[in-house]
Amino acid sequence: MCLGIPGEIVALHDDDLATVSVSGVEREVSIGLLADEGVDLGDWVLVHVGFALAKIDAHEADLTLEQVKKLGQPWTDELDAYKQTAIR
Repeated sequence: MCLGIPGEIVALHDDDLATVSVSGVEREVSIGLLADEGVDLGDWVLVHVGFALAKIDAHEADLTLEQVKKLGQPWTDELDAYKQTAIR
């Protein structure tokens, strides 16, 4: 399964990377696609295959996470896979 997952930016790095937290799991993702918009600590982004694709507001992030958690085992599997991947 492939999902766009809301993540909160918890650290910014010099090389178009940021650390995002998704349900407590942190990993680095590329924020290069959002260079024109800019991102700051605490912003929420939609993450897909290691890239932040769009900024979203906290309410939308909460609603989306609430729904994907209802998937049960597929969500758990996705989160487990997310823990084990990195773009570097």
